[in-house]
Amino acid sequence: MYSYRPLLAVLALLVAACAGSPPLNAAPDSEPAAKMAPAEGNPAAATQGERGVAVFAGGCFWCVESAYDDLDGVYSAVSGYTGGKKANPGYYEVAGGKTRHAEAVRVVYDPAKLSYAKLIDVFWKNVDPFQRDGQFCDHGPQYRSEVYVADPVQRALAEKTRADVAKRFGREVVTKVSDASIFWPAEEYHQDFHRKSPVRYLSYRMGCGRDRRLAELWGKSEH
Repeated sequence: MYSYRPLLAVLALLVAACAGSPPLNAAPDSEPAAKMAPAEGNPAAATQGERGVAVFAGGCFWCVESAYDDLDGVYSAVSGYTGGKKANPGYYEVAGGKTRHAEAVRVVYDPAKLSYAKLIDVFWKNVDPFQRDGQFCDHGPQYRSEVYVADPVQRALAEKTRADVAKRFGREVVTKVSDASIFWPAEEYHQDFHRKSPVRYLSYRMGCGRDRRLAELWGKSEH
């Protein structure tokens, strides 16, 4: 009988939590601070010129970014850190829970093609709103689910949909709605990780049980 143990062993090596080691060609976290900068414009603004801006934290930012990257009307989805106090945080500082930041994604989009209501619907369908201080296999407040709102319109939609989710499941939703703050882009090796390292990304995602849990909550076709 064929043994799957060698294959499982390989997958186990590939499956690292979102706080796992970077690729070998990744820049170290000890890079000069000048190589990282806050998001352009006012990071807490809902618009950037003619473009809309939205920020979501939903566990591993590799997975949140991939949920938005290919939506029609999205200009960019950038992985980064927000919700903490330290300027220019590094990946291992955040992953170690030292800075109070959350892994998050900043979405810049065309409001004429894509509404904030659609963006927040995508957010809910890609998180477990009942898991406190973590998402799926990643544990700790740095992996919390949180919506960062920049104006009263975003807040109203976020809070309404949060109440809708609680009503749908008849349970308390622990996902927070918070005011937006400075968003620090993550290191380059994290950006578009699902495209740069598809095998490692898919292995992590499968091993973390993300899709299995999302299907339990929302159905296989909703995320």
